[in-house]
Amino acid sequence: MCATCGCSSGGTIRLMVTEHDRDHRLGHGRGHDHGHADHEHADHEHSDHGPHQHPPAEVHTLAAPDGPRTIELQQKVLAKNDEIAQRNRDWLEERGILAVNLMSSPGAGKTTLLEATMRGLAGKVAISVVEGDQETALDATRILAAGSSVVQINTGVGCHLDADMLARALRCLDPQSGSIVMIENVGNLVCPALFDLGEQARVVLASVTEGADKPLKYPHMFRQADLVLLNKTDLLPYVDFDVREYASGLRKVSPDALLLQMSATTGDGMDTWYDWLRRRTPVPSE
Repeated sequence: MCATCGCSSGGTIRLMVTEHDRDHRLGHGRGHDHGHADHEHADHEHSDHGPHQHPPAEVHTLAAPDGPRTIELQQKVLAKNDEIAQRNRDWLEERGILAVNLMSSPGAGKTTLLEATMRGLAGKVAISVVEGDQETALDATRILAAGSSVVQINTGVGCHLDADMLARALRCLDPQSGSIVMIENVGNLVCPALFDLGEQARVVLASVTEGADKPLKYPHMFRQADLVLLNKTDLLPYVDFDVREYASGLRKVSPDALLLQMSATTGDGMDTWYDWLRRRTPVPSE
């Protein structure tokens, strides 16, 4: 958790919208009141007044027959995050919006997957994106070029997104009913798994260039997954990767997780991924 890894929440948020969405916003004002605070202006950057400081763990020393022993009682540092996450979840469900938390290590191919997904589902379902990175808007620029409105969240020293960041991003995006919000979390196989954002689905993206031992080495991340995408399978002839070993490790830590092999570059397996998304996307409300 943050008290362990030492990162802080907050972050800077920038909204980047397509020309179509910008025209829609200008033509219809700043959007309807969706239960959050007022929507953010396009291209407006802001940050919290300061990082949220988690309270330190309480340490008590108790006498015991065999000498002193220390018991650490770590407070529920995620209580505030969980409360905001539930509000996000309620907000999304009331409006019929699917939010997917996409997590992976750096370089697994999250942005490439999102680019391909937006093109593959163009005209079938509306997709907006929340981009999480410590610095730069490089990935957000790629997403915008692929035709999707995107909110870039720069976490600074933070190694994950949290529920408050998503709440602010949703205010900026103002996603329509029956759409998908894809959340590209910060590249990290540890902390993102610990923070509930209010999403309805968690997807872990792995690549064959990372090694087949990742589910066993990072069990909490894979234990949280509804779906595991094994990406870059077009590179299997050129790397030392055992798919059966990977699948076996995943079954040990998360027996119910679905494993899908695919390549966002070549398109292999992408139709199955699209079907998985569309089956979970709510019907637009009237």
